[in-house]
Amino acid sequence: MSRESARNPCTVVIADDHAIIREAIDDLLAGVPQDGDYTYEVVAVAENGLEALAAVKSHRPTLLFLDISMPYASGSEIIHDIRRWSPDTRIAVFTGVTSAGTLAGILEAGADGIFSKADAARDMVDKLPVLLRGERYIAKEFTDIIRQGQQAGSLTGRERQVLNMIVAGKSNKEIAQQLHISPKTVEKHRGSLMSKLGAKSVAQLMALALKEGLINPT
Repeated sequence: MSRESARNPCTVVIADDHAIIREAIDDLLAGVPQDGDYTYEVVAVAENGLEALAAVKSHRPTLLFLDISMPYASGSEIIHDIRRWSPDTRIAVFTGVTSAGTLAGILEAGADGIFSKADAARDMVDKLPVLLRGERYIAKEFTDIIRQGQQAGSLTGRERQVLNMIVAGKSNKEIAQQLHISPKTVEKHRGSLMSKLGAKSVAQLMALALKEGLINPT
């Protein structure tokens, strides 16, 4: 069966700043059996975020393989732009990033699939029909990480104030005086922060806050 006569032919753009990865994905897609539910035609490749946007605008592909750590444009920003120019394109993100905030932001921006670069490439290709049927797929190792990022995003303004003061080394009493609240209320906010960020100690709370960009590193 030719690509043209396939039951569900899909056009594909591959965006990654590493040629070896672009070529590997291209080869894998070319090896998908032609008598399956889906076949794939790579219509463009891109090695940076701007080229990826241009390719999506030009081809309106069925599927985009997107590395979120590319020059010029990356992360959730590029997904927002892609959604504007080609809302029907299914976006498969493959990444080595393990930042909870970054991964949660990518999911919120509209990624349909998030795959780990640590997994076998064949596993990713085998999951593509899930995305093409309109469903969402997240690599198992990212599920708990993303949940943590979503919890971090739910911090209230007051909790963020308290978090910054904790990181600055202030005691509950000092925080209470500066924010004009009671030490008991500060303790309540501290407990909420520990719970939402999944921290077991103040040191871990500080490390998570720095890692996820919840506080100013200075």
